[in-house]
Amino acid sequence: MARRDYYEVLGVPRGASADEIKKAYRKVAFQHHPDRNPGDKAAEQSFKEATEAYEVLRDSEKRARYDQYGHAGVGGAAGGPQGFDFSGFDLADALRAFMRDFGGDSAFEDLFGGGGARGRRVQRGDDLQLRLKLSLEEIASGVEKKIRVKHLRACPACAGRGGSGEAACAPCAGRGQVRRVIQTPLGQFQNISTCPHCGGEGRVMQNRCRDCDGDGRVSETETLSVKVPRGVASGNFIPLRGMGDAGPRGGPAGDLIVLIEEKPHPVFDRDGDDLHVDVPTSFVVAALGGRVEVPLLDGTLASVTVAPGTASGRQQRLRGKGLPALRGGHGDLVVRLLVWVPTRLSADERRLLEQLGRSEGMRPPRPAKSLFERVKDAFAG
Repeated sequence: MARRDYYEVLGVPRGASADEIKKAYRKVAFQHHPDRNPGDKAAEQSFKEATEAYEVLRDSEKRARYDQYGHAGVGGAAGGPQGFDFSGFDLADALRAFMRDFGGDSAFEDLFGGGGARGRRVQRGDDLQLRLKLSLEEIASGVEKKIRVKHLRACPACAGRGGSGEAACAPCAGRGQVRRVIQTPLGQFQNISTCPHCGGEGRVMQNRCRDCDGDGRVSETETLSVKVPRGVASGNFIPLRGMGDAGPRGGPAGDLIVLIEEKPHPVFDRDGDDLHVDVPTSFVVAALGGRVEVPLLDGTLASVTVAPGTASGRQQRLRGKGLPALRGGHGDLVVRLLVWVPTRLSADERRLLEQLGRSEGMRPPRPAKSLFERVKDAFAG
């Protein structure tokens, strides 16, 4: 049998917009949906045909090939460069495509029974957050920490069901939604809201569990283990899947989000994966050169060469002595040498320094002229 034109199937002109195509498909799909026409093979075929047309015309590239070459332009292998292969396009494929774009459509739920037709709606539990403070040493090595979290877990008395004797909610007829007709000067309008009796689940327990009062959850404090990799930083987080609050009456649990918070260090400052440290050195070593010992984060010491005539504040970089990076490698340790000035001198030390200070080579260079003096000289010249 010859295949019908896709635009004809959906009842739209060839220049129809994407929104017009979607609305047209929605109308045809609702009309021929198998749930609305049980056992009707003709309706099932029309539903598949409409979905096939929609899958081509909703995609700009497939639509352009179809407009140019017709059905031959979209008859290639599935997912290949020539288009989409509909030779094996069965009812299940058509239903999946329909649910992708219209699965949460309220009109779809109205037509086909909503939650009552598909079973009780489940509600996911809340995500929880917990701050985990770590020292620089723990960040450098990686650590496994024990944490205590208070969360809602499935009630053991009713296995999280909230009770026994599950039945469809009478006020909403199992749909999870209730309707109210509102009369206005412009006419009647329907207001659809979550059923307050069942909380939108569509099902209720006739015998509520006494331990959890029908919620299916009880509060519990639990000790969990968190493995923290090396190189994390403040603001990073570790998700523990399913360790948040359990969902009510058997709903899936949310996640526990562990937020990393870095403790200040008394010696080192962090800049990304680099560490910074200030190291005091004597005037003699700064002037004549020598070596100073530099502390490392692991508690050991490294020896650094100080060049003769090193000024206070000069920085030296020790490659690979910083923090490990999350994705491999290491940062550096940046050492800032600060000339240490003694505050207490003996009489002999003072006499030696005074004698040294009278030496011409120990006198600092004269400061450059100020900007004001240079402008004044320029005008005078």
